[in-house]
Amino acid sequence: MQKSILIILSFLIFTSCFGQTKFGKPEVDPIQIQKKFSEWSAYQSKNIMLSRDFTALDLLSKEISKESFLNQLANGNFIPVRLKSENGVYVYKLFKILPKTDTSIKATINQVSFDAYKNFKMEGTAFPPFSFKDLDGNEVSNETMKGKIIVIKCWYIHCTPCIREFPQVNRLAVEYKDRKDILFISLAEDSAEQLKTFLVRKPLSYSVIPDMKVYMNESLQLNSFPTHFILNKEGLISKVLPNFESLEVALAKESKL
Repeated sequence: MQKSILIILSFLIFTSCFGQTKFGKPEVDPIQIQKKFSEWSAYQSKNIMLSRDFTALDLLSKEISKESFLNQLANGNFIPVRLKSENGVYVYKLFKILPKTDTSIKATINQVSFDAYKNFKMEGTAFPPFSFKDLDGNEVSNETMKGKIIVIKCWYIHCTPCIREFPQVNRLAVEYKDRKDILFISLAEDSAEQLKTFLVRKPLSYSVIPDMKVYMNESLQLNSFPTHFILNKEGLISKVLPNFESLEVALAKESKL
């Protein structure tokens, strides 16, 4: 009996120190990836999608809430590393930033995580009231879009990442064109005249609303572009996303609810 108890205690100590066995090992060496900012930046941009749904683990591989995970990343001294898992399954674990690590790595993580934390806190809240007219003179408001899933892209003409994803978001709009319960609109900072000239060269398959700089700054409090919103049929914010890749996954999930 005593021997059995000792075996169980040893197992618990082992798992608390080295992580729970149901999760895989890190897909990269947490120490090696910190040695060069360029390597970390490339890894983070490709593998760390904080706006997606994921399982969050602390330093001891204990599951924690997404909110706690993002808060610690935004305000602490950690890097997130994805654990090996199936495609479409995301498990992120916190690792300590080493004393000699380039300070740019910590600064980048803190900023990206702060934005992700702020966006996460918006989910489940009502989208601010609005009533605007698009470039074609159509009224776009909370009332006219009630009962529909709304995909909103926030951007401006001189935002290179915003324009780079035009072909991808256009394909997404085409993919859902037969879904009458899904609408695609975009809020742009620029004037109607500027947008009409620009969109001749770079078409966007969304309904485009001009002069939205004040609304995006004050009502939405955006500080990074592009930003995408998905609103559910109750008018609540389902997801706030920083890029097309995350938007595509989130919309596929929302469209099936």
